[in-house]
Amino acid sequence: MGINLLLAALATFVLNLPFGYVRHGFRKFSIMWFVAIHAPIPFVILFRHLFGLGFQLYTYPIMVSAFFLGQFAGKKARIYFDRKKLQGEKIEIVDKKKDRK
Repeated sequence: MGINLLLAALATFVLNLPFGYVRHGFRKFSIMWFVAIHAPIPFVILFRHLFGLGFQLYTYPIMVSAFFLGQFAGKKARIYFDRKKLQGEKIEIVDKKKDRK
């Protein structure tokens, strides 16, 4: 049962990475923000079923942690890639007044 729990937690973590990435692009508490959080839940239930975990109480802390860590890591990835994109753009300062010396 232990290896199945770890595999299900890993699958949950990986599934939530793109949802956390997308969620960071929306305004907090908007409809799409809630969708990005709640859309992976049916897949997590499917993972529990496929890995034969059932709904034992001891599995909840691990699965919930994997869920939120995936969301958090996806959010951090979005922040990282947005910063890299901004640093890659060159900012050019143009002096529009031609008489300045």
